[in-house]
Order: sequence, then C-alpha cells, then structure tokens
Amino acid sequence: PAPGGLSQPTQDRKEALMTFLWPQFLWLLLTLPLLVLLYLWLLRRRKALALRYASLSIVKEAMGKGPGIRRHIPPVLFLLALAAMLVAAARPFAVVTLPSQQETIILAMDVSGSMRATDVKPNRLVASQVAAKAFLEELPRNVRVGIVAFAGTAQVVQPPTLSREDLVAAIDKFQMQRATAIGSAIVIALAELFPDQGIDLDAVARASGRPRAMAIDAAPKKPQKEFTPVAPGSYNSAAIILLTDGQRTTGVDTLEAAKMAADRGVRIYTVGIGTVDGETIGFEGWSMRVRLDEETLKKIALQTQGEYFYAGTAENLKAVYEKLGSRLTVEKKETEVSGLLALVAAVLALLAGGLSMLWFNRVL
Repeated sequence: PAPGGLSQPTQDRKEALMTFLWPQFLWLLLTLPLLVLLYLWLLRRRKALALRYASLSIVKEAMGKGPGIRRHIPPVLFLLALAAMLVAAARPFAVVTLPSQQETIILAMDVSGSMRATDVKPNRLVASQVAAKAFLEELPRNVRVGIVAFAGTAQVVQPPTLSREDLVAAIDKFQMQRATAIGSAIVIALAELFPDQGIDLDAVARASGRPRAMAIDAAPKKPQKEFTPVAPGSYNSAAIILLTDGQRTTGVDTLEAAKMAADRGVRIYTVGIGTVDGETIGFEGWSMRVRLDEETLKKIALQTQGEYFYAGTAENLKAVYEKLGSRLTVEKKETEVSGLLALVAAVLALLAGGLSMLWFNRVL
C-alpha cells in the first residue's frame, strides 16, 4: 500500500449472504401465494354472504365501525410465521459475527538494531512497545498472550499468560541486537503453541549459526510425532502477530516457517513498521540502510490466511493494534440459523393467535 496506509487485505473474501443445506424445501414457499389467494377468496365469499341480508345497513349501524385493517393483521403475521418455518426447514447457513474462540495470541516482536530508527517517533522500538501495551489493555482477560522477541536469534521472553503485568514487564525489558531472524521467530512461536508436536528447535539454532542454548529459550526438544497438515487458517484457538521493520538476514527461511504455520492452521497477522524507502542508521561505528520488506510480509499473511498491516507512523501503529484487537476478539463464521428462524416463526404465530383472540375472540 501507499506509505501511511492503515491496512492491506491479503485477499478478496466473497461471502454469500445465505446458503442452504436442504434447498429443495424452499419450493414449499410457492404455496404462500396460494394461501394469499385463498384468504382473498374467503373475504369475497364472506362479503357475498353478507349482501344477502336485506337489513345489512341496519346491522352495520348497530355494530358501529368495523375492524378495518385489524382484521388482516393476524393472517399476515401467521403467513410470515409459515414463511419463516419453511425457510428454517431448508436449514439455512449465514455468515454471522460471533465472539472469537481464540484463547492464545503470540506477539512476535522485532528487537533488531534497525528498530532504533526514528522515522517512527520517538523510535520504532519504543513506538511498538507503547502500541503493544495498549493492545494488551484492550484484549479480553480470558485471552492468554505470549511474547517472542527476535533479532539475530528468537526467544520466548514470556510464555502465554493471563497476567498483563508480566507481559508489560517483558515488553519493557526489550534489548536491541543485531540481525533479523523472522522465520526463526515464527518457528519458536509455533513451538510454544504446539509443545507436543516435536517441532525441531535444533534446526532453528543451526539456521542462526549459534548453539541452541544461545539461540532460544524454550522447552527441551520432544520426540517427533506424526503430523498431518490442516487447512490454512482453520485453527481458531491461537494466532500469531508478527511485527517487524526489516528484512530477514539470518535464521530459518521466512516463507518455509510461514508454511509450517499454514500447515497447522495458524493465522499470522503481519505488521510492517517504518518507512518503505528505509532509513540509514548508525550504531557503534557501523551504519546500514534499513528497509521494510513488505512483499515478504504480505506473502506470510496470504499463505496463512491472515492479514498484512502497514504502520508508517506511531499513530498508524496504534490504529493497527486497535484493528487487530477487534479482529481477534470477534470472528465471522458460517453458522446454521434455522433455530433462530424457528424461534421467529413461533413468536409470529403466537402473536397472530393472541391478537386474533384479543380483537375477535377467535384464533384466526
């Protein structure tokens, strides 16, 4: 997207308004016009019978003003109840917004030296820390959050917890290091989410070119278990938010790590912080130009059915986290709504019968 934009959807999602498991039952709706015709015929027949009385005008004067439009309200309500019941019989499914079932979120945050760049005020790291802490405040208290910090290596600095105080303390302790191992951060996050799958953490250490004890802070390696890939984005109990400002310079290949997440159904929401053109920074006698690798971040999000967000300023970054909070606390899900329609039909039918008894002392 253009610099300063808020977000970039990774793909177009076309959602049908409603689908039906048994659509053949919808043909029964054709009986409703027949019922309307039958009702009109009964009204005309009743009028024709009334005209047979020679003293009809006297009867009308004795009765006063007739029911008028009220006589049609109960039948109309009953007709709507029938329509709702017939649609419910077809077992409709609709995409509705429901509370999310996600229980765990892993924040994978870049702490590489490029995060000292000041194009995002006061600098990229501080802006990311402030936005992350604001994000934690908005999350429901039943959502566990873990934090992975990565630079040349990746490590779990806070296992998933409900304690917001522990999370804030871990964020405040970030220390910048050299290099950027984005892929390693994804693998470490997956190992934290799936401790029983025997994810090869030694491979992460070898890819970083360091002994495992220095490369990660995680549980000991467990025996490999047979793994069966699932559909991307199908695991609704956890998600990864990946925030970075640069390009991978070491560690596991980023897209290979993204495939590992996709095979486990975990969505990765990527957040790119900084300017697209980059900035030259210097530290301890060295200098380098740091650029945001948007293309790779978009591929990660696309591959895992997540979403990419661009945060070019501190204000953008805060807005991104606010949007992510709403994404992760509610979700759109295809749900059968036949029960709801059956309830509507029952209410309409009872209302029709009740009004008819109240006004005319009869049920329809």
